[in-house]
Amino acid sequence: MGNKSYEEAIEALKKLLSEKGELKAAAAAKVDQITAELKTTSADGKPFDSVERLKEGFIYFKREKYEKNPSLYAELAKGQSPKYMIVACSDSRVCPSHVLDMQPGEAFVVRNVANMVPPYDQTKYSGTGSAIEYAVLHLKVKEIVVIGHSACGGIKGLMSFPFDGTTSTDFIEDWVKIGMPAKTKVLAENRGEPMGVQCTCCEKEAVNVSLGNLLSYPFVRDGLVKKTLALKGGYYDFIKGTFELWSLQFELSKSVSV
Repeated sequence: MGNKSYEEAIEALKKLLSEKGELKAAAAAKVDQITAELKTTSADGKPFDSVERLKEGFIYFKREKYEKNPSLYAELAKGQSPKYMIVACSDSRVCPSHVLDMQPGEAFVVRNVANMVPPYDQTKYSGTGSAIEYAVLHLKVKEIVVIGHSACGGIKGLMSFPFDGTTSTDFIEDWVKIGMPAKTKVLAENRGEPMGVQCTCCEKEAVNVSLGNLLSYPFVRDGLVKKTLALKGGYYDFIKGTFELWSLQFELSKSVSV
């Protein structure tokens, strides 16, 4: 994509907004921001070409991975049987396949803002629910791992939003409040701590909330009772380069007669 292409795109966007009478200060600022991003130069001083980057990425993948592992990709063509389901954040810095050196076919991955697992709800959270159902009942994964991470914007939002009936976002506040029990616990135990410390604590505690929410799915509980499924929590600190992993222990106690 050359200079002419993105300049034409920006002018078209300006024209469209102007015709609708919606080119207010905020919109104009956004157009300027997009323009600046499109004009970002690479290390060699050339304008960044997003399409070319994708093409080069695939060519490298095909040459260095796909064509060098014919047996792996031939097996994947027959189907998938991952051992893990991983719930991770959408943050571009924390790709779980990259961080954990997972090969294609090893993990069934769901990524969303703040790596949240909502409680069982067939209407409100059917997207996440369908992924968990498919992983557990059809792919027969052995473990579900929920991974939080350092400097999470979603958790910072959870800790910052007032949740007083007013909203400043269309979707984000309603989504991250899934982790409200984590926020409540962190504020109770770390009220005098700086915001950064509270966020770090909440990044880990929100993982535990998600592990707890997984127990609201009947097929997950069934897998735990039958010992065909295990739940784990993880935390990746990309600032320190560390990774923590812990397990959720689940078992039914013996009945007691009184």
